Amino acid sequence: MEIGSGSGSSNKAIPESVMEAVRRTSGNMDEVKANLEEFLSYCNTETLSRMEPLERAQALFLVAKATTTLFALRLRCKGIDPDDHPVKKELERLDLYQEKLQRSMDLHKEQRKSMREISRGGSPRIKYSDRSLQKKRKYQASEKQSVRAAAQEFLEKAARELLGDNKNGVKGPLQPEDSDDDVIILD
Repeated sequence: MEIGSGSGSSNKAIPESVMEAVRRTSGNMDEVKANLEEFLSYCNTETLSRMEPLERAQALFLVAKATTTLFALRLRCKGIDPDDHPVKKELERLDLYQEKLQRSMDLHKEQRKSMREISRGGSPRIKYSDRSLQKKRKYQASEKQSVRAAAQEFLEKAARELLGDNKNGVKGPLQPEDSDDDVIILD
């Protein structure tokens, strides 16, 4: 499509700076179309399934962002303000996802960096003998009972609370009382 070609009288009505901006915009639109078509050709299920989850999320985010941005641009070209259209909520939602994706990517980079440092032996080791880094304990080691003894004590207490003292051989919290007046004998 050639913009600005034709009779010379139509060009005089539109300033040259406007026509240059239209030509630049048209060229940019052609470039966006070509790049978007190429990008979408890579976004098939086979290609996406081979990507790492973070890369796949980034690719799908870019498709959503491009689609929404192009739709907002289309609204502007029609004279509709995207701020007064429901697409604004979608753009805000995408901004939140972009922040989350960026945090995930930063975290992923930090994890990879620390893994490299660990594999190289470059990360500083924590000295467990250093008293300033140790947690303060609720009980001193001499007062602390073993885990097995504490678990056994807990289970015995729970059994007493749930089963009672089990005089009648009936288990559970609802046990008959020891009164002889309430005894009913069935034949």
